[in-house]
Amino acid sequence: MSIQYVCRYCGHHIGEIDKEEVSEENLGFHKLTYEERVHMITYKDNGDIQANVICEHCQEAVDRNPELLLQSSILQ
Repeated sequence: MSIQYVCRYCGHHIGEIDKEEVSEENLGFHKLTYEERVHMITYKDNGDIQANVICEHCQEAVDRNPELLLQSSILQ
């Protein structure tokens, strides 16, 4: 099982944890609300988990221009 971190906006692969013994509690996923889990976590058929987060580049763009969050895509 691996946990892949991918930017929800640009699709950039941020990182990956490839370890069998990592629990969702170790990663802090248990602190997410149900709605946050639905939007942020995707479970793959092979047992892998994809965490949809925001990369530094997209976060900086949103920090400078918060109105981008109103767009269907923050990438122009």
